[in-house]
Amino acid sequence: MVPEAMRAAYMLKAELGLETRILNVHTVKPWTRPPSPLPRRYRCRHHCRGAPGGGFGNLIAGAITQADIPRPVRLRMIGVQDKFGESGQPWELMKVFGLTAEHIAQQALKLLR
Repeated sequence: MVPEAMRAAYMLKAELGLETRILNVHTVKPWTRPPSPLPRRYRCRHHCRGAPGGGFGNLIAGAITQADIPRPVRLRMIGVQDKFGESGQPWELMKVFGLTAEHIAQQALKLLR
C-alpha cells in the first residue's frame, strides 16, 4: 500500500499542488502511542482499515481524539471492506477493493470538499 499511497500523493501534488504526508507504519503492535509525531498542522487524515469496529484506521482515529490537534478533523477510512475475498492478480484486486492510487486520491479530495 505504501507505493500506492506515494503515487496518490504524487498525483495530488502534480495535478492540484496539494502537499501530503505518507506515514509507513510497518508495525502496529504493540500499540503504545500514535505514529510520531501526529502533526498539529494537518486537519485531514486518511488511513486504511480492516474489519468494521477494528483496524488501523480506528487506532488513528482514537489517537487523533487524544492528541492536541485543532478541531475539526476530517477522517475517512478506506480499505478492504467486510466482504468475501476474491482471487486474482494483485493489481486486479487493488482495483476491485478500491485500493489504487487513483481511488486514494479521489477519497482524499472528498475530504477537502
